[in-house]
Amino acid sequence: MPVMASVALLFSGAPICYVVKIRRLQLIRSQPIDSGEIWISSGSNNNETLQMNLTGYFPQYFRELSEHIGKVDSNDLIRIGEMIVKADARGKKIILVGNGGSAAMASHVAVDLVKAARIRAINFNEADLITCLANDFGYEYWVEKALEFYADDGDLVILISSSGQSKNILNGATKALSLGLKLVTFSGFAKDNPLRALGDSNFWVDSQSYNHVEMAHHVWLVAIIDFIIESKLKMA
Repeated sequence: MPVMASVALLFSGAPICYVVKIRRLQLIRSQPIDSGEIWISSGSNNNETLQMNLTGYFPQYFRELSEHIGKVDSNDLIRIGEMIVKADARGKKIILVGNGGSAAMASHVAVDLVKAARIRAINFNEADLITCLANDFGYEYWVEKALEFYADDGDLVILISSSGQSKNILNGATKALSLGLKLVTFSGFAKDNPLRALGDSNFWVDSQSYNHVEMAHHVWLVAIIDFIIESKLKMA
């Protein structure tokens, strides 16, 4: 039976109880429960419950996340940093695009490149731009059209997709290549996802967890920015 996404945190004094529902949430215990316990109710008449200890959940979660982040080749990160610096030195810009959380990441990284690293960067997260292009050309093609309208020869494009299968990102990648632009991709999930095969450099997270994939992408990208800033300071 699939678990419905519903988790309630009940504060009954100092301890915290996690109550997860399957189909329907039921309060199954009102008195304080030891920290780290989880009670699951099936919603059936007999109110059968299962108690599991989740004390080790967060240590394992962060350990796995750290492992994903650490699997990247530092030389690959250095190479992307150099590509960004070279594009900037030629008067070109960095274009970052993603969907959802990856779009928020694109905004963060673009702003940090501009403010902290003094490198010109843009993203396409304006609602009027996205809805205009999606309405006129279809959502699958709005990234492609945005690159057609905004990209200049020599720009560096960074496309982010956790699954590596978002059609608008894939179409954007194809457009970037057709325009002769350098392309860097960030993806996760399946090892053979289509986005991973399209870039000049392709970063991939070996995980099926959205948050692990997105956080690894985010850490790698901001680490590249910090590397650029540190390199500039040492050269000054």
